[in-house]
Amino acid sequence: MRIKKIGVVGAGTMGGAIAALAASAGVPVVLLDIPGQQDKLELVKKGLERQLKAKPAAFMDKGRASLIELGTTEELAKLKDCDWIVEVIIEKPEPKQELFAKLESVCKPTAIVSSNTSGIPMRTLLEGRSEGFRKRFLGTHFFAPVRYLHLLELIPTPDTDPQVVQTMRYFGERILGKGTVICKDAPGFIANRLGVYGMTQAMRLMMEEGLTIDEVDALTGPLVGRPKSATFRTGDISGLDVLKLVSTELAHTTGEDFRMPDWVENLIQQGNLGDKTGAGFYKKVGKDIFTYDYRTGEYKPQEKLRLAEIAAIKDLPLSERLKKVAELPGKYGAFARKLFLITAHYALEKAPEIAYDIVAVDQAMEWGFAWEQGPFKNMDAVGLDYLRQGFAELGLVEPELLKKAQGSFYKDGTYLGFDGQYHSLPRNPAHITASGLRKAGKVLLEGKETALLDLGDGVALFENRAKMGTLGEGVLRELHKALDWVEQSDYHGLVLSHDDPRTYSAGANLALVLMGAQEGDWDEMARAVHTFQQTAMRLRRSPFPVISAPFGLTLGGGAEFSLHSDRIQAHAELYMGLVEVGVGLIPAGGGTKEMLFRFTQELSAYGPDIDLFEGVKRAFQMIALAQTSTSALEARNMGFLRHGDGISMNRDTLISDAKAQVLALAAGYVPQPPMKIRALGAEGIGNLRYALWQFQEAGQASEHDARIGEELAYVLCGGDGPAREVSEQDILDLEREAFLKLLGTKKTQERIAHMLKTGKPLRN
Repeated sequence: MRIKKIGVVGAGTMGGAIAALAASAGVPVVLLDIPGQQDKLELVKKGLERQLKAKPAAFMDKGRASLIELGTTEELAKLKDCDWIVEVIIEKPEPKQELFAKLESVCKPTAIVSSNTSGIPMRTLLEGRSEGFRKRFLGTHFFAPVRYLHLLELIPTPDTDPQVVQTMRYFGERILGKGTVICKDAPGFIANRLGVYGMTQAMRLMMEEGLTIDEVDALTGPLVGRPKSATFRTGDISGLDVLKLVSTELAHTTGEDFRMPDWVENLIQQGNLGDKTGAGFYKKVGKDIFTYDYRTGEYKPQEKLRLAEIAAIKDLPLSERLKKVAELPGKYGAFARKLFLITAHYALEKAPEIAYDIVAVDQAMEWGFAWEQGPFKNMDAVGLDYLRQGFAELGLVEPELLKKAQGSFYKDGTYLGFDGQYHSLPRNPAHITASGLRKAGKVLLEGKETALLDLGDGVALFENRAKMGTLGEGVLRELHKALDWVEQSDYHGLVLSHDDPRTYSAGANLALVLMGAQEGDWDEMARAVHTFQQTAMRLRRSPFPVISAPFGLTLGGGAEFSLHSDRIQAHAELYMGLVEVGVGLIPAGGGTKEMLFRFTQELSAYGPDIDLFEGVKRAFQMIALAQTSTSALEARNMGFLRHGDGISMNRDTLISDAKAQVLALAAGYVPQPPMKIRALGAEGIGNLRYALWQFQEAGQASEHDARIGEELAYVLCGGDGPAREVSEQDILDLEREAFLKLLGTKKTQERIAHMLKTGKPLRN
């Protein structure tokens, strides 16, 4: 079974976002909604427009919106060619059942049909459907924001054909980039059942212990391995009305108490639903954030929780923090300990009801609620005796699953099954991590901040563990050792990547750059920049393929090293940019040279009469404006990714996909030969100077901005004088010279210092 075209019925927040993700992945979509009054397509058009304007962006490339065909629910025949149809309409059983009855007579016999309901049992939705429909039906529950949250819950029924589950799992993981979890057909499935329960308990304990919303979010965020949105900020993102809807449905279907406090109901009645209405648990007032005070019913300026005890533990490993948070003084420790124990107890009791194993429970919370590690991993971290003692203190009966555990829930590559036996952890051969390779003893070389690891099949992985993937002298030295090792060992090639969840590389170590400038050791600084450039060039000139596998933030030198690799295998969420002008510099690790050569060569292919200044201008704008991609698709449109570079929708397969690129290039590999282009010289510089003058006159560029632009123009035009042929090394030399000149200015040093102190650029 293959999914080549999908249908989405319901163009609301979730339906539109699912359509945007599928289109971003390159899959044609039919998006339907109920007809409007004057314009029948009014509502579906608004749904698509909402996704095009969404922040954070729903589309990875807005141009992919052209893959979406619009229609109304009066035109269900538009779905007849769809291989998968997902229902995302009002969260009530009756309208969904009516829609499925109509779809049964419209869709083709092989089409998979699913519901994105957040809690209505599948068995309820299937009432009255034929055996054939039942075989092709399951739940596909996405999480908002759809593009960014990794989880896709699949909820098969006893009638669902296993091939349907397998097809949806493959499509979800490889095409849409999701982490799929198979759930039981229980109310709320896994993530919402546990996540919403945790939120309701946090609200109640907050009131019992006399805490504020600000204090609770400080105690339930990164401090305990949860996202910055913690508890109440997550509620604002989801929407208080959605939170109420899910909690009400869970209370109805489970018979459990999921009630929100009365003051939450009051906020909803006042129309304060969170981000979509501008106010919820938090409200933005100008540039300031105000927090709702549930005791007075008023919004007050946000107050950060600052405790010496928190400062002392915030950088410890999570396994140590979890216990120490419960030891915080007074009401803070009492709140944290009770919340941990109550939610852990609930997870232990409900896991067999909602999931097929504890691995799925942990994955659901990690991928759906962005926890650093799931509840069972957290329980192992604090120790099972800690749980037993805590449950006894709270008068909670020890759960059966805890009684079955022999020391821990996970051990030696196994996990505790609900049958009381330990089973081997499920293994996905395509999911490769640097940490997993290290645990498996696949270390070829070990440095202070790096490692060279064996990916198998004659491919090595260079792992950079420096903070934010920075490229300091030590990392560069270790990279050269790794390149030497691969060459001497006759390995097929090398992959550059690592495990950090957000940052591939923030570029060169700015603190060391600033220190060198302030000490005035210019010979040493020139040597350091030369080394950086030659490292980038060595990636390109090595006698074996080098593949960079970037993801997330890939800035400055991190982008430059990627650009000089034979291929890039990028994660779909790629924020790549040459951003050096933000600190008063220009790219000097080959980035300026590379974009000039790349854009000039693209134009040269059209013949000798083409205006090469267009390529220079394109490179100038990209670098001078520090343009950064918001996805890998956009990086391709910008020119950072070339034809032949790959995009992995699923981060879990990134390193595996990069390894495949190495093996595809390895046979008969020959490195790219040195290149030359025609530089424009004085004429090009004059054109760019005029543009800079215009920016200054319009107040859009400071005097120092113009100085940076002058140096950049000089490099991109190959220096002053007549137009002439230049080599890569010619431009690298100019690049290095311009970098050092700018670094020697007071204003650039001020910009670097400001960035290091605040994380924000300075315009001076």
